[in-house]
Amino acid sequence: MSEQEKKTGGWRTNKWVRAAIPALLLHCSIGTVYCWSVFSQEISEYIGFEKSAIEWAFSFAIFFLGMSAAFLGNVVEKDIHKSSLIATICFSVGMALTGVFIWYGGAHQHSYIALFGIYISYGFIMGVGLGTGYLSPVKTLMLWFKDQKGLATGLAVAGFGLAKAIASPVMQRILYSDVKAQAQRPGGIFMMFWILAVVYFVMMFVGHLLLKKPDSWHEPAAGEKKPGILETIKTKPITNYIGIWLMFYINITCGLALISQEKQIVKCIGLVAMAGAISSVSSIFNAGGRLGFSAWADKLKDRNTIYKLIFILSIAFTGLVILTNGIKNGEGNILFIVLVLGLIFVVNAGYGGGFSNVPTLLSDHYGMGSISAIHGITLSAWAFAGLTGNQMATFIVNHTGEFIEHGTDAAGKVIKVNPVGYQNVLYATGILYLIALILCLVLVKKSGKAAEEAAAKKQ
Repeated sequence: MSEQEKKTGGWRTNKWVRAAIPALLLHCSIGTVYCWSVFSQEISEYIGFEKSAIEWAFSFAIFFLGMSAAFLGNVVEKDIHKSSLIATICFSVGMALTGVFIWYGGAHQHSYIALFGIYISYGFIMGVGLGTGYLSPVKTLMLWFKDQKGLATGLAVAGFGLAKAIASPVMQRILYSDVKAQAQRPGGIFMMFWILAVVYFVMMFVGHLLLKKPDSWHEPAAGEKKPGILETIKTKPITNYIGIWLMFYINITCGLALISQEKQIVKCIGLVAMAGAISSVSSIFNAGGRLGFSAWADKLKDRNTIYKLIFILSIAFTGLVILTNGIKNGEGNILFIVLVLGLIFVVNAGYGGGFSNVPTLLSDHYGMGSISAIHGITLSAWAFAGLTGNQMATFIVNHTGEFIEHGTDAAGKVIKVNPVGYQNVLYATGILYLIALILCLVLVKKSGKAAEEAAAKKQ
């Protein structure tokens, strides 16, 4: 080895430089999709459509995230450089085009060209970038961090969850940095998308250049036979995979249902002035759950134990808020406020932990050979949850209870909340969490050390 190779070999074979840092760069960029609530109202007002029509852009983004991950999992498996480049281009171009269509919608009010352009740009193009970007670093991380797979994937996926806490204040600063100028010359909303498109392109492109699998790992050659995805899944009872897919889907659906109503629930219990701060804290719990639950799972005999814990905690806090009618009676009652905030934080942590543990749970069951492809197919659960979670909660809130005036916000706008509707959302999520726990206990088999010990006892 030459002197130059010795000097550069350190960073070229460093697991933090070749896996962890690029994963964070990719996930901290694409994770800003969860900042949608920061600017969705502004988009609605700027282009002249109801907020309910605008909301579909976010649902489409999550749907195409899951579906692109499912259909492009084999591309990620074969070539992470191609997939990370696809992610970089699609995400940044989708964001820039979203800004273009917002600008067009501002100039042509109530234009369906603008509305459908946002659906295509933010929903489809960015969605493809989200799916490939989410998958690209995961297998690489598990290969570099063989003994701490959960910690490694948790670290990267935590970046996805923490992105909202990091990016939201930046977005708000760009949107509202000069209120007087905005009133005279509106345009901060589409300028924000153009600025961030450039920033995220640079971040993701650096991540793309750094990302690399260990030299010791070799994917099968083009002509070499490799077990298909279905063949790999059938190495365990098919009900095992169905159980994993369903409990993952339910956890995301319930998480999105509550998170989508989080801001209004916080206002309902009398914490209007703290809504922004609580949103940031919940994002930290989301990220902490991704890192903490996955690192904890590394020390357990059966990684599925983490999902049992997530569902039990979610059921317990949901039940307590239902029994105390905490959302309706929370204002002025410290105990009820603590219970409601506890529910929000626990659900956020469990929502994040469900994401970070699924690739490692799958690898424990089905090995590393086709993990990107299997993980990609499993993320289709995220796609369908993206269409059902928010919409389920919105339907319940809009069709049960009634909206009442509940003071004014900092801008003097009247706040309307539906305490009964939010409580009814909890009945739905509580039942779903219970179903997920049953699936977790009945269908998902033991894996890892627990499976090895069970096999040894039989012999």
